[in-house]
Amino acid sequence: MDETIYNKVMDRLRVLCSRREYCTRDVLEKAAEYLSRYGCEPSGVPEAAGAILGELARDRYVDDLRYASAFARDKSSIAGWGPVKIGHALRAKGIGQDTVDAAMGEIDASRAGEKLLKLLENKKKALEGDPQSRLKLIRFALGRGYVYDEVERALKTLDASTRP
Repeated sequence: MDETIYNKVMDRLRVLCSRREYCTRDVLEKAAEYLSRYGCEPSGVPEAAGAILGELARDRYVDDLRYASAFARDKSSIAGWGPVKIGHALRAKGIGQDTVDAAMGEIDASRAGEKLLKLLENKKKALEGDPQSRLKLIRFALGRGYVYDEVERALKTLDASTRP
């Protein structure tokens, strides 16, 4: 493989990885894409992409645990996702179960509970007067990736706080 193509792709991926977190699968895909774009022989792309990934991982540009932790924190606190949805999304990215479990341990459970309560509160206002509002709230929270027991506790808290 041409050394200039390899260096070009390495430089490009270092810049990308220094701007935000990427998992190994994303970096491997990007490396293959850039190698193909810059004219690398198709038969040499997988091997070159693997070498690039290895070098980036060695230099700590790519770290699946760091990526998974940042992803879990962001999705939990900003997007309001529950642990089930976060875990599925991380596994879909090709991240191992041990890494997913470690990342999930970094989520602040009390903040996640507060986020769920706030989401349900806002949704409940939108469903005012709907006879199936409780069912819809449960379905909404489960779709966000929360566990049923958590949803039930949050709904009881919500009901207790809205009673006169």
